[in-house]
Amino acid sequence: MACSGVVVDRLSQRLVPDELWELVAPLIPQFQQRRQGGGTAPADDRAVFTAIVYVLTSGCAWRDLPPSFGVTVPTAHRRFQQWTEAGLWRTLHQAVLDELGAQGEIEWTRAVVDAATVRAKKGGHMTGPSPVDRGKAGSKIHLLADQAGLPLAVAISAANTHDSHGLKPLVKAIPKIRSRRGPRRGKPSKLHADKGYDYDQLRCWLRQQGITPRIARKGIDSSERLGRYRWMVERSLAWLSGYRRLTTRYERRADLFSAFLTLAAALTCYKKLAT
Repeated sequence: MACSGVVVDRLSQRLVPDELWELVAPLIPQFQQRRQGGGTAPADDRAVFTAIVYVLTSGCAWRDLPPSFGVTVPTAHRRFQQWTEAGLWRTLHQAVLDELGAQGEIEWTRAVVDAATVRAKKGGHMTGPSPVDRGKAGSKIHLLADQAGLPLAVAISAANTHDSHGLKPLVKAIPKIRSRRGPRRGKPSKLHADKGYDYDQLRCWLRQQGITPRIARKGIDSSERLGRYRWMVERSLAWLSGYRRLTTRYERRADLFSAFLTLAAALTCYKKLAT
């Protein structure tokens, strides 16, 4: 039993190291915690957060959450929903980005946008027939990353939503991030995108935002030229797919799937901060 406890402690420390928890702890919303029957104390916030990260990372169903984390399944799932509704995950993502920005680790010279489709097993809001999966229900993950591949903004939509519809919401969703010197910043100098975003209205809108569009043109720009920058966002999407809960959507509620996506973006950025 002692050895098992050591293994669990090591896993918990790997999933949520002390430095990460120092960022998370002040952001945890305070709720009126319910005592369980028999006077059992409420679950520890760090244990709950670690259990949520485990579900995201492993891709396991909530019912398969190991009891060794010291959190019951109903408690972990209920707290996940409460924290989602309180906006914890976006707040955490911005907190990590602020730390990176203060250290000059965000590359504002260029940003890249792209999208990827995942199957939605249970349907739900923001799902639709997937054009790349024989019309099965799916959702689309939209990502805007900096030149180094750090996720600056993420969003979801139905799988049959055209990629181009995600560009404006992503740009608008970039938070105002701390800088090493000067005011906060929330816009890249240039934005790269593939031919799926080849619309003059998008180029015009980006210029109005003070962003130089670098969108591949159909029938003009070669795939080789596009690949000079596309690999950055493809790598970022691969990083996100490493969180196995994102490879297939099991949540009927769109906000809960988006919560997992935003938490994955925050953890991806934290890995850069921890290096």
